[in-house]
Amino acid sequence: MLADVRRLAPGVFLLCLFALSARGLSRVVGINELLLAIGLGVALANAVGVDDRLRPGTATHTLWLGAGIVLLGASVTVDAILEAGDVVLLLLLGTVTVALLTAEALARNAALPEKLGSLLAAGASICGVSAVVAVGGAVRAKEAQIAYAAGVVLLVDAITIVAYPIVGSLLALPADVFGVWTGVSMLSTGPVVAVGFAHSEVAGQWATTTKLARNTLIGAVALGYAVYYTRRDGGDSVPLSVLWAEFPKFVVGFLVFIGLASAGLFSPAQEASIAEAVEWLFLLAFVGLGTEIRIDDLRKTGVRPALVVFVTMLLVSALSLSVALAVL
Repeated sequence: MLADVRRLAPGVFLLCLFALSARGLSRVVGINELLLAIGLGVALANAVGVDDRLRPGTATHTLWLGAGIVLLGASVTVDAILEAGDVVLLLLLGTVTVALLTAEALARNAALPEKLGSLLAAGASICGVSAVVAVGGAVRAKEAQIAYAAGVVLLVDAITIVAYPIVGSLLALPADVFGVWTGVSMLSTGPVVAVGFAHSEVAGQWATTTKLARNTLIGAVALGYAVYYTRRDGGDSVPLSVLWAEFPKFVVGFLVFIGLASAGLFSPAQEASIAEAVEWLFLLAFVGLGTEIRIDDLRKTGVRPALVVFVTMLLVSALSLSVALAVL
């Protein structure tokens, strides 16, 4: 264990240093600290590079994000979710279905390899890179295809991190509309949480809750693709252990904390302490997320796969925003 601590410490220290810097700069320049955290990570990765000794520690950003999302459940109650539950659920299912079918159709028309098209469709419709990895493992896609699809998702993530706050500000979107819109149409969980909380606390809660509800569909989609390709290729079935290994387990923790909060088990002082912990965990996570975004790698992903995901995202974004404005 001591060896693991020594291996992780330099990179984790870097995350802490940049998280503190993001919070300090935010108070000076007036830009949201979470977006600054991502920006600092991107600047480090692309201007200087992340030393190999730091990578094990910076790679823990997924752990900090998962822990922050779990604790975020303490600020959400079942009553709050049920206020617009049916409408949000229908919107979520509709956008996932439209995104999945649109991306598959575009990929086939673009003459992309079938499994690559499925990876792009999963990433565009469910939860970004996590869905790409889950479906890739379920259908036994080539590593190069998984890496290619993940690169495309990261490219679109980088664009939406900048574009969504601008659109939300220009249209003066209410917090609940903005949060639900980001949750059902943006790709990866990290950017959704960052952009949601950059707008407001309420938007952040809606964005996170909606996105996590969407993430739970990853198992069904991965299983569906596994069954399709298994029957098509005449091979053996994919073990459920493969699907569970890729399932975002922080969703379970988030639901547990929602249950605890709904039961009134947290005092106001405890809620305040948990909220502060969530803020710091997200700062650490988003610095690390930024270090994973490398501009040169994104340029190598090619045009056609990027266009498939980008066009899909634009269509889903426009449709979901229109519906959200009409019904929320």
